[in-house]
Amino acid sequence: MAPDVEARRRAVKDAPWTWLRQVHGDAVVTVTTPGGGAGSQADASVTREANAVLAVLTADCAPVALVSPEGVVGAVHAGWRGLAAGVLERTVEAARRAGATELRAVLGPCIHPECYEFGASDLDVVAARLGNGVRAVTAAGEPALDVPVAVAAALKDAGVTELVDVDVCTACNDDYFSWRAGKDLARQAMVLWRD
Repeated sequence: MAPDVEARRRAVKDAPWTWLRQVHGDAVVTVTTPGGGAGSQADASVTREANAVLAVLTADCAPVALVSPEGVVGAVHAGWRGLAAGVLERTVEAARRAGATELRAVLGPCIHPECYEFGASDLDVVAARLGNGVRAVTAAGEPALDVPVAVAAALKDAGVTELVDVDVCTACNDDYFSWRAGKDLARQAMVLWRD
């Protein structure tokens, strides 16, 4: 790892980080020691360990944080393929195995339907899994995927009813990286831990 990346991480939280090689699937890493599972091929991580820093990187995909009163936390990278594969449901299951009974979710900045033209056959796949409410149209009237609606539907299917959405579109807002809007290679990080 480059020294500047490690220094940036330590500036946010000086503790071992679990970062993932995100693959747009449904794999979830359960972190049992701070930094455990770092570099795993997965799209989510869950822990109940104090000072275990969980991170996911996104540019248009949905970053979702899960928290429970029992101290279990989870970080999820939910792109359309992961949503269709059940990454949110798998993460909720892992959080419950780790001791969570009640989970709350926060949806960070992600692409919104007005900016997310989406192929009809792929849209059919997501709609078959999460319902027709995920179907939307772009600002230009083309078929679109409503990622926030898809996240809410997946969480509801998993029994998580409390969702806070920061309601920011990465493609419309110059403060965020967006692959769709600007072919940005950079990513923003969602980072969470419990002290």
